Amino acid sequence: MFFTYWRQRQRMLWVILVGALIGLDRLTKSYFANTIALGEAIPVTDWFNLVHVLNKGAAFSFLANADGWQRPMLIGVSILVVVPITLVCLLKKTDSLERWAGGLVVAGGASNLIDRIHTGAVVDFLDLHWRGWHWPAFNLADSYIVCAIFVWFLLFNKTDLAQATPVKTKAQA
Repeated sequence: MFFTYWRQRQRMLWVILVGALIGLDRLTKSYFANTIALGEAIPVTDWFNLVHVLNKGAAFSFLANADGWQRPMLIGVSILVVVPITLVCLLKKTDSLERWAGGLVVAGGASNLIDRIHTGAVVDFLDLHWRGWHWPAFNLADSYIVCAIFVWFLLFNKTDLAQATPVKTKAQA
């Protein structure tokens, strides 16, 4: 009965879960921003730190050192990604896995968009490193987007493989 109820209300469930993901990301960013001083790191393991850094740029700190023009551009790009994906997920009939991948992109993009509008930079707090090499710090919203891209990659490759025509060998011809 419980699953039947939500199966009939997939779009409402999508909105609730996307809101929950945004809330979780906002909560973690706020917690680490208020717990760890800006620029500081707390070692957790030999390869993982909790940090507090601000990224004024895009992924991997791309454009972080620009003169400030990147903020309105990145806000615009975020809106151009979040709004259409939201509309497609809510208004079009799509495969449920595609809809949930879209929800991850919307949750991640919207939460980072809130940061950009509010402070002009995205709060990052997860730091993976190995022998002095650090992966650019990131947050849960970034993880949502990466997971969604991975799911879409698998879905599109599965579709491409299913539609591929087999190649006939000389013996079969």
